[in-house]
Amino acid sequence: MSHEVEDETTINESYSVTVPAAIRQEAGVEAGDKIRWHVDDDGDLSVKLVKQQYGAFSRLEPVDIGDSTDAAEDHDLVAGDY
Repeated sequence: MSHEVEDETTINESYSVTVPAAIRQEAGVEAGDKIRWHVDDDGDLSVKLVKQQYGAFSRLEPVDIGDSTDAAEDHDLVAGDY
């Protein structure tokens, strides 16, 4: 971050909050990102931005195991249930 930004928001009746625009812009918050909440032993609350990761498996190469598979049909099979 280039500089400190501070803002506040109100928790509504459904316990939802809105991340203020200045905070979103400075932190680079995008749709799909997550916010990790943490309360320490002293009761202090901290918030950490967890960026959405795209293409996490894009570098993996397929492996030929010699058997044909159908992921749509086989996805619930447990080893040994064939």
